[in-house]
Amino acid sequence: MFKIIEGNFKNQEYGTENYLTNWPMLYILENGKEAYIGESNHVKTRMNQHHMSVEKSIFDKVHFIYSKQFNQSVTFDYESKLIQYIVADEKFVVINKNAGIADKEYFDKEKYDVDFHILWHKLQREKLAKHSIEEIENSDLFKYSPFKELNDDQRDAVDKITQRIKQNPYQAIVVNGMPGSGKTIVAIYIMKLLRDSEEYKNKKIGFVVPPTSLRKTLSKVFRSIYGLKATDVIGPSDIVKQHYDILLVDEAHRLHQYKNIVNRASFKANCKALGLTTESDELDWIMQQCDCPILFYDKMQVVGPSGINIERFDEKMKLEQNRRLVTYYSLLTQMRVNGGNDYINLVNSILSGKCNQQACLENYDFKVMSDFNRFNNLQQKLEDEFTLSRMIAGYAWEWKSKKDKSLYDMELDGVKKQWNYRLENWVLSEDADKQVGCIHTIQGFDLNYGFVIMGNEIGYDPESKEIIVRPENYYDQNGRKTASKEELLEYIKHIYYVLMTRGIKGTYLYICDDNLRKYVSSIIGVI
Repeated sequence: MFKIIEGNFKNQEYGTENYLTNWPMLYILENGKEAYIGESNHVKTRMNQHHMSVEKSIFDKVHFIYSKQFNQSVTFDYESKLIQYIVADEKFVVINKNAGIADKEYFDKEKYDVDFHILWHKLQREKLAKHSIEEIENSDLFKYSPFKELNDDQRDAVDKITQRIKQNPYQAIVVNGMPGSGKTIVAIYIMKLLRDSEEYKNKKIGFVVPPTSLRKTLSKVFRSIYGLKATDVIGPSDIVKQHYDILLVDEAHRLHQYKNIVNRASFKANCKALGLTTESDELDWIMQQCDCPILFYDKMQVVGPSGINIERFDEKMKLEQNRRLVTYYSLLTQMRVNGGNDYINLVNSILSGKCNQQACLENYDFKVMSDFNRFNNLQQKLEDEFTLSRMIAGYAWEWKSKKDKSLYDMELDGVKKQWNYRLENWVLSEDADKQVGCIHTIQGFDLNYGFVIMGNEIGYDPESKEIIVRPENYYDQNGRKTASKEELLEYIKHIYYVLMTRGIKGTYLYICDDNLRKYVSSIIGVI
């Protein structure tokens, strides 16, 4: 089906096959370390053009990929796919730019998507790729790659945002989006686009990530991407040190104010350095230290009093409009979970307490399990089969094992479990599949399957038909302190909204409160 021919790029020796002069084909230029992936209907002519390029003079070999079933729609699509997968495979450092990569539909695409697996196996046999597609798709470098194919929604946002930046370098941009709508992907895509542009090569650009765990992961991803650096990824405190032309702020809802935080002295010192009081917050730092902040925000993911809730965020943006233009964009298409927007809407409806009809989701596993032993065993089974199956929970248990690893934090149906041993990059850490992760370990990350424990800090009142909160069963002191009962209920609902939107293939619930279990089971069923 696929034929791969090696040519001598340095000496311009490519062979005499007819299809090299007039057939849609793919090619990989490489020197053992770096690679460039392309497509052309006239690859010999294209090689002559590359040979005159200083940038391509580093290459000595070319691998032509031919199939009699290729047409130009296929080679355009496969070019994007090869860039994505070869970047994440890490055998080569790929020097391609990411402009123009988008999700393309064409006749018989589903068949060609299957055939791509055959091509990848052949590339592995030819020693042009190391890892399997399954391994690559579970890697952080693939999930957060700036070479991801963008849907129409994402592409439109990227095009409009980059156009606005060029028109006016002094403005603020807000990108709203639900979980899985691709906020982080769009942010990284724009970062790579700017870094590759001659127009912005001397600009001071930073990529702000408030959660420490996600910041560590994205630093590692940036280190592996040509044109990006690990030092591009910074925390809110880093922006105090210098002024920036552009700051892309991922997870902006996780920026902090001076309330219920751990490093109060450091926060206070940063405010003082900027001439601000502690009435300000990390969002104020960004607005003061940057000409063009691009903020990626989801009001439903504010999970505690120290976060920037929608009322505070909107007020800041209204004040900002006195200084500069503020433009809003929305990402409306859910891309993470196979259940799509219907699933996100269902989660919202369930957490409202007002859902009163049975749900039917296609291509997504969403069930309540009444036996924790079966819940635990299924999680391990799916971990063995697919990997990235994790158990996650709300803060309904003390973290006893934090100081003494011989202690267990929770016992359910006779099964003892411990909280996560670490916060940074917990999802991929050793024995993470045996532990239970909290909100701070999982926000911003994807799973194949999420196993969510809903503790006794949340319940359901069948008479009023409302979700209720039990503050005495909520053990995050920073999350509970200063919050009213109504505010705490909202934070806890937001936490479960985040936990229930991590799983790509499915989400299973174990619910401690009897009435809440009956309510949710009446909607999605119990197994």
